[in-house]
Amino acid sequence: MKEYRSNKANNPIRKSMWLNLGIKEEDMEKPKIAIINSSSNIAVCFSHLDAIAKFAAEEIYKAGGISFEIRTAAPADFIFTGHNGGFVQASRDLIANDIEAAVEGASLDGILCLASCDKTLPGQLMAAARINIPTIVVPCGYQPCGTYKGEHFDIEDLFQQLGHYAMGKVTDSEMEEMSRAAIKGPGVCQGLGTANSMHIACEALGFALPGTTPVLANSRKMWDAVAAASKRIVEMVNEDIKPRDLLTPGAFQNCVKTILAISGSTNTMKHIQAIAKEGKCSTDVFELFDRFADDVPLLVGIRPNGKHFIDDMEAAGGTAAVMKQLESMLCLDEMTVSGRTVRENLETARVLDPEVIRPLSNALNYRPAIVLVKGNIAETFGVIKLQIDDHYKPNYFKGPAKVFTDQGEASRAIRDGRIVKGDVIVVCGMGLTGSPGMGGPGGLIFALDGQGLGSDVAIVTDGHASGLCNLALMVVDVTPEAAAGGNIGLIRDGDIITIDALNRVLSVDVSDEELAERRKNAPDYLGKGEQGWLKLYQERVKPIDQGAVII
Repeated sequence: MKEYRSNKANNPIRKSMWLNLGIKEEDMEKPKIAIINSSSNIAVCFSHLDAIAKFAAEEIYKAGGISFEIRTAAPADFIFTGHNGGFVQASRDLIANDIEAAVEGASLDGILCLASCDKTLPGQLMAAARINIPTIVVPCGYQPCGTYKGEHFDIEDLFQQLGHYAMGKVTDSEMEEMSRAAIKGPGVCQGLGTANSMHIACEALGFALPGTTPVLANSRKMWDAVAAASKRIVEMVNEDIKPRDLLTPGAFQNCVKTILAISGSTNTMKHIQAIAKEGKCSTDVFELFDRFADDVPLLVGIRPNGKHFIDDMEAAGGTAAVMKQLESMLCLDEMTVSGRTVRENLETARVLDPEVIRPLSNALNYRPAIVLVKGNIAETFGVIKLQIDDHYKPNYFKGPAKVFTDQGEASRAIRDGRIVKGDVIVVCGMGLTGSPGMGGPGGLIFALDGQGLGSDVAIVTDGHASGLCNLALMVVDVTPEAAAGGNIGLIRDGDIITIDALNRVLSVDVSDEELAERRKNAPDYLGKGEQGWLKLYQERVKPIDQGAVII
């Protein structure tokens, strides 16, 4: 019988505890699998995970292993809004540390991750890469939605209507009806925001079984994926397939190309980089996005970047079908959790609707979907996600700055008419250390839409924005951030800012000499008086280009 690392610690006290948990004597020598359940009843994103964990435990036992459920923090963007939302990004690294402590502390043999909302999956993969024991991920699906006035209506629609509501263009009763229509079951947001983008990235990276993303939560397909992954993780332990065996330069290239082809959330960039860092891989993920931006055409237009819905992508063949269309551009010999290479996985992949998942010869757009811009505002970079239709969301903008350090004040300025056509809203002090934890002024876009200014105003910020934000030209993740001495913190009202996405430029019409003079009296954007986790995070977090990791 194979000797598992967990068995080396099978001392009498440990065995006594496990016997009293109902584990049979004859099962003590089996591989011991951690089921990572980032579960909570605080948000619908996670509300089905407890049932999945129970089912997975049964399937792991059938496959010849025993399992232990490990819970972590479960951050949900729409719920974790306290402290400017800073706990959302910071929770990602808390999840990774939770997993490391529990799995390494107990010397378990393998990990099965139940992935849901935005930060759970990257946190789980960061831990897996750090610990480096066999790991597989089960993306647990997107939520079903309802209809409003006979039309598809999901959480993205509700988010957008909040801007109209704030401007008095939607009544209380209409908002109540919309709130009841948007979500009809558990799972992550329907749009191609960070959660669905990370689920897709996980399969492209080789950590989810082929053909399992995206998937409707609690569907037969999802449950089949749970069963298959539960069986497979026991096999992976016996085969000793570890995360760092899969986290190769080629795997990261495949992942980046897939995200570019679907125009996924810009947040994926920092998360994928963090996974590379934890896995001791020298890959520069941001350089990959920059290098391949001009080469990879846009093949999928899922809302908010097109007319189709996430369930259309699933029905059209999902991530496997996207990778099939990209096959000639991928590194095909990379190994995956299936035990097969990307090449072998794609042998059975099928594109079921080439209008939803386009071939390279009939792409939706051949200019970059995501670009890195640089200049005297962003000496390292800023990130822009572009739209399919350049008339809807421009790729060039020049105008005077209106500077804010508080997104609430920026929203009030929009409501009060202090923001006008042609302005560039600059929101600084929202970065990793300034917030701390990173704030997201994405709601400003919907406030602008409520005022009819969607594509007539641009936004520049050192904070982040959900992949659901799509109505205005927006530069996010400006690095260095203001709190780290970045020039974004030196911009003043009236400074002329140029955003040129296709030429990769973000600049302010202020001389180096004037910026140096301003720096002498620069505001202190570093949040003071923090305590607990956010204080530790603020003191240790690395910049975005290093994945915003804390170690």
